[in-house]
Amino acid sequence: MKKKLFKTIKIPEGVEAELEGAVLTVKGPEGENKRTFEIPKLVFEKKGDEIIIGNEKATKREKKRMNTISAHIENMIKGVQKKFEYKLKICFTHFPMTVETKDNGMIIKNFLGEKIPRNVKIPQGVEVKIEKDIITIISSDKELAGQAAANLEKATRIRMKDRRVFQDGIFITDKAGRQM
Repeated sequence: MKKKLFKTIKIPEGVEAELEGAVLTVKGPEGENKRTFEIPKLVFEKKGDEIIIGNEKATKREKKRMNTISAHIENMIKGVQKKFEYKLKICFTHFPMTVETKDNGMIIKNFLGEKIPRNVKIPQGVEVKIEKDIITIISSDKELAGQAAANLEKATRIRMKDRRVFQDGIFITDKAGRQM
């Protein structure tokens, strides 16, 4: 059943949003986020301090797309107000591993006694801090911060060994303010 559905997202004070076609740029005190949205069959416009997404004859598919786009926009707005922060813990029982930052990535040395270091790519726009056994990832873009944390966790995934015995690795402990 088709019905008239529109969703409005209010832009708070101190945050600027510009809409050029399907490209939304959000600027705030903590930085800038830019994203292109695929919006077939949806009205996507900015009026005053609100962003309006909707359709006169929306179906379930358009409603799902509207909710997804609005969630992305809200995350963009939150990110330029206060950066997203992920925390990871370096755990090892058998072999002491070391983690170092280098140019646009990180190097994990001596993981499970391996002689060849593992390299992890960190996306641009992400800030990484290492303090003893805690890695902190900070970014105004939630997706980039989450991807960087996932890359680190995935690089130390253990295959073909018993997880109850081999508990070494890098694990996410705080995910954008939520404890895991």
